[in-house]
Amino acid sequence: MSLTDEQLERYARHIVLKEIGGAGQARLLSADVAVIGAGGIGSPAILYLAAAGVGSIRVIDDDAVALSNLQRQVLFGTDDVGQPKPEAAMAAVARLNPDVKLIPINQRITTDNAALMLREADVVVDGSDSFATRLTVADAAHWLRIPLVSAAVGPLEGQIATYRGWEGDKPCYRCLVGDPQDAPDRNCAEAGVIGALTGMIGSMAALEAIRALVPFGADMAGRLLLCDIMAMRFRTIALPKDPACSHCAAQLCAG
Repeated sequence: MSLTDEQLERYARHIVLKEIGGAGQARLLSADVAVIGAGGIGSPAILYLAAAGVGSIRVIDDDAVALSNLQRQVLFGTDDVGQPKPEAAMAAVARLNPDVKLIPINQRITTDNAALMLREADVVVDGSDSFATRLTVADAAHWLRIPLVSAAVGPLEGQIATYRGWEGDKPCYRCLVGDPQDAPDRNCAEAGVIGALTGMIGSMAALEAIRALVPFGADMAGRLLLCDIMAMRFRTIALPKDPACSHCAAQLCAG
């Protein structure tokens, strides 16, 4: 894929990086990333993926923009209140980068439709605020063998990891969380969250998606990055594969 003069100028700061270069930028332009949730994490992730020139971005969210979202969901403005989030995201991305096709999916992802919604994506970025949704997305990405970038925030902390559990030495999401049945959901309305924190974690999710598409530097699969803004401390811990994980075992047997 050859780049136009306009693209050479738009993505110049990528192209001069030896870690990306022209070939890497062309790969981004032909990539397809699915983003689950256009909220506090999804908003900056979508913006930075679009700015990076990721050619196709699927945004899956069944919610509408609310005034209380605007404290952290920087993809939207006051005029978007009441609009479906994927539709508002499509308009925002169209203003930012005409190279990018945003596909709005105004539905909740479920066990019944996840495989269809995610099929043929190159990377999945999950920033959803429901634990049940996270399990659904993680399971579908695992069975489809699509790298999953999973990002989450609490009131004053965040975390991010990449999962490729079908690989023999890499964990899946359930290696971390197990098989919980009744894990409670805590949302921002109940617990609160600092908006800039979601911006940090969402931007890092975009970075990890780009790294999955154009590999460079240290692989985050098998590691969990934790952020504590009270202490302003980042630390990375090893995330081993759980030898008792039924999902990994079943996938390896199927492979």
